[in-house]
Order: sequence, then C-alpha cells, then structure tokens
Amino acid sequence: MSVLDIPFGPLLARGLRGALSGPFDLDLAPGRCSVLSGPSGIGKSLLLRMLADLDPNQGQVSLAGVARERMPASAWRRLVTYVAAESGWWEEGVAAHFADLDAVRALLPRVRLDPALLQARVAQLSTGERQRLALLRAVVQRPRFLLLDEPTAALDAASREGVEQLLQELKAEGLGLLVVSHDAGQARRLADVHLQLDEHGLGEVQP
Repeated sequence: MSVLDIPFGPLLARGLRGALSGPFDLDLAPGRCSVLSGPSGIGKSLLLRMLADLDPNQGQVSLAGVARERMPASAWRRLVTYVAAESGWWEEGVAAHFADLDAVRALLPRVRLDPALLQARVAQLSTGERQRLALLRAVVQRPRFLLLDEPTAALDAASREGVEQLLQELKAEGLGLLVVSHDAGQARRLADVHLQLDEHGLGEVQP
C-alpha cells in the first residue's frame, strides 16, 4: 500500500513523551484545525516534532488507524509533516526543492508570492518568503496532517491573510492542522480547537 492510499483520518497520540516532556494524549481530527499556544520555551515545537517522529519519543501514535511503527519514518513524515518556523534549505536554487513545479507555481499567488521566485536563489529570499515556500513545499507532498510552527510569524497582514485562506481551504478538503501560534486573533480565526501547553500540562482552552 502506498502512503497516499492512507485516507484522511484522526491523528491519535497516547502517552507521547520525550526525555523532558510529556506524557501527552492528543486526539486530532481530519478537516479540523487545532491551535496550540503557551509560553515560549514550554515545549510546543518539541511536541510537534515528536508527533512527526523527528525527535526521540515514546508512546503510541497512529494515523487513520494505522500505527506509526507500521510504516517507514520517511513515509510517516510525508503524511504527518512538520514545518518549522525557519525550515532548512539544502540546494542553492529555490526550484530544486520542488518535485512538482506546476503544482507549487499554481499555489504561489495564493500566499502572495511571485512565481518568478522559483528562479531565485535561496540566499536572495526574505524570511517571510522562505516561510511561505516551506509551507508550499509541504502542501504539494499531499500530507494528511500539517504540523505548523508559527507559520505566519514573519509575515505582513496581507501575506498572513493569504496563508490563512489557504489553510482554511486545505482543511475543507480534509487535511488536519496543528498550528503553534502566539497570535490570539489567528487562534480565533483558525481554531476549531484551542489547546494550551503550560507548566500544568496540555489542555483545551474553553471558549
């Protein structure tokens, strides 16, 4: 079975923990956005990275009923994709980071980016341009869940609006979202569920 045969479904974690964090229980639904907030340094990014199996962790994690350990790490990370606040770039040119240039070219205007950026060098990009391109790099891989670490922190209002509109449309198509954000307005606009991580643990913020 190809990884793309795995349907949209819930992302569940039970007893997820690392050396210095957890345990966490999470029930994330497809087609919904959970916004995660909390003090800086409390471990929000680490939680996302553990869900994506990028940092050492223990516990049970599954997607659409399929246990994480039943698939290669690379397949899991394609389906449950973490996008850092400042993602890595390993080639000099922007275009080399995209297998499907037509797909990303169609999405660029949606997040207020000029398609000509595909011909640029990564070193020429602003922080906000890199941030939006990293998001699109993940989107065109057709994940089932996106784990986004402050995806609009470096953006102006117009660019932030474009990203939020794209996320709403992806959500309507069935994609699940877990978004770290310190922006209370963004949490109100995006969140179906608002989670808070603090010294007492992980819990849901009641409206």
